[in-house]
Amino acid sequence: MMADAGRPHPAAARRHTTKGRRGAGRHDGRERGSGTVLAAGLALVVMTAMAVMLLLAQSAVLASRAAAAADLAALAAADALRGITTGEPCSVAAEVAARHAATVLSCTEGAGQTIEVRTRLGERPLLGAATGHARAGPPP
Repeated sequence: MMADAGRPHPAAARRHTTKGRRGAGRHDGRERGSGTVLAAGLALVVMTAMAVMLLLAQSAVLASRAAAAADLAALAAADALRGITTGEPCSVAAEVAARHAATVLSCTEGAGQTIEVRTRLGERPLLGAATGHARAGPPP
């Protein structure tokens, strides 16, 4: 018992420590779960950014496909216009565009045996229709 005489009673030390914790505990209780809310908000922002990036990538791919369909349709129509292949130029352009899942919006013959074709893909992405434009003719 002599060894314990100089030390404060354990309950007194606990009361002192508990009182300090109680003040901090009230503050922590209001912020409990705030990290979860922050993480959920950050995850939502990341998922939204990824969805926007996917939509933009889809639009870029469809625009490229529409441009390729217009190029091929214009080249085929120019060959038909020059007599290299058979058929009416705009009908040939429509057939070639249809093979690439596109429709011809306009097909006009220009000066010097050139032809201009505008196409639109049949697929409609969320950001609007993909269109293509091309002009073809004899080599210079």
